[in-house]
Amino acid sequence: MKKYTLPLVVVILIAIGFYANNALKDETKVADCGSVTIANMNWASAQAIAEIDNIILTHGYECNVELVPGDTMPTFTSMNEKGEPDVAPELWSNSIRIPLDAAKEEGRLIPTGYVFKEGGEEGWFIPEATLAANPELKTWEDVIARPDLFPNPENPERGALVGCPAGWACQIINQNLYKAYNMEAKGWDLVDPGSSAGLDALINKAVNDGDNLLTYYWAPTAILGKLPMYMLQPNVEHDKDEWENCTGVADCANPVPNAFGFSAVETVVTANFATEASVAMDYISNRSFANSALNQLLAWMADNQADGAEAAKYYLENNQDDWSSWVSEDVKERVLAAL
Repeated sequence: MKKYTLPLVVVILIAIGFYANNALKDETKVADCGSVTIANMNWASAQAIAEIDNIILTHGYECNVELVPGDTMPTFTSMNEKGEPDVAPELWSNSIRIPLDAAKEEGRLIPTGYVFKEGGEEGWFIPEATLAANPELKTWEDVIARPDLFPNPENPERGALVGCPAGWACQIINQNLYKAYNMEAKGWDLVDPGSSAGLDALINKAVNDGDNLLTYYWAPTAILGKLPMYMLQPNVEHDKDEWENCTGVADCANPVPNAFGFSAVETVVTANFATEASVAMDYISNRSFANSALNQLLAWMADNQADGAEAAKYYLENNQDDWSSWVSEDVKERVLAAL
């Protein structure tokens, strides 16, 4: 049989064409997503989420991702005025509600949904062991009626509500609620824990020693991922107008009983990103984290002194049932192969 062979130059041209075609496909995949800048905020949950987005967008969608340092107000201001970075993964909206609403209405910034499924949770907590020993203590007023169960170490004849360190917005809120519920006359002191570390230390000690404690706290956080705490239910509904005009305002003269409301924690993107980065926008719009999963992740970070990149890898390896619902099977496989 006569054998037919292709000239070497033809073989070379075919090979060049093959590799060029594959390269073009790769470039097209990247072009479909493009370049994405993500704010890497300076607290643990935001850093973990930014790194999770980084891994999924980089390896799952072949985006060119850059993480840039951020914080709530500087990031919002830069996105609002300069259109960069493209994405703020964890924006606590209530702290910038008025200017953020204006930016949304004018089309400069686009919300993609709540990054925490249950929103940011905040309120008054007691150890679950305290609730088990006193099952009647379900609401704020149940506890307010029993200062004797929560003695102030500095003044044991009075109860202690542990509030927030000086300078925090929640310090003002707790001062107004303390006043609104007439807690001083009912035998309570409002205690400043001094710092975030001081607040965590008080909670750790109470739970580990089996002591009663009434304290303000919030989620998602490492403490609530590690320690069994019960969030008390307020006896009134959240009054938004009262909150904005008094409960959350320093030196409000006559606060009335109120309750913590839903704390919106959003992912926000720029208008250009929303219209031009279709693949990345689809992913960002689809992902949302369960608060319990983040509490556990933050506890793991604290126990292992892990940074955001390490936490992202841990989350993606150990929570596949959660995040695989955000992406296609092909994307999932590429992400897992990259870990």
